[in-house]
Amino acid sequence: MIDAFSYLSVLLSIIVGLAITQVLQGYRALILARDRVKLAAVPLIWSVLLLFFAVQGWWASFGLRDQAEWSFAGFTVLLTQMILLYMMAAVVLPDVPDEIGIDLATHHDRHRRAFFGFLIALLGVSIAKDVVLSGHLPSPGNLAFHGVLASTALAGILVGGARAQLLIALFAAVGFTIYVAILFARI
Repeated sequence: MIDAFSYLSVLLSIIVGLAITQVLQGYRALILARDRVKLAAVPLIWSVLLLFFAVQGWWASFGLRDQAEWSFAGFTVLLTQMILLYMMAAVVLPDVPDEIGIDLATHHDRHRRAFFGFLIALLGVSIAKDVVLSGHLPSPGNLAFHGVLASTALAGILVGGARAQLLIALFAAVGFTIYVAILFARI
């Protein structure tokens, strides 16, 4: 018997691995260019959160191992979710060119609309994934978290300023920690 989940999860795992690698390479670049980098808490908080998003997405996908029927649409929605995660990882930290200084706060401000847009899209696809794969919306608690995080991301798009962005990042970090502790501590 062919294990469809194992076959399909290979590509998903590669994309999650690339997202993690993207963030870790960003850390490496910041360390190597530390004398030319002006650090800022907000993109660093989001980069750590992205590592947790990636691990949680991979962890939660294991719950699909008993999915009996797979369609191209079901796989595509799951694949899209992982691609959006990667895109967030691609913009959260800058590339650090040789001999040029980098200000993380400026980088975040320049790319925050794309970053939060990817996050909103990821959350929408996450809801669609449940509908496509199981035929119903996520549980009320899970759906509520999606709404809170989407609202947080919308605030990230609409509200500029270092202090507001820091509060948004900290709120997301606390909220995501609670979400995982309540809904995904065990699979």
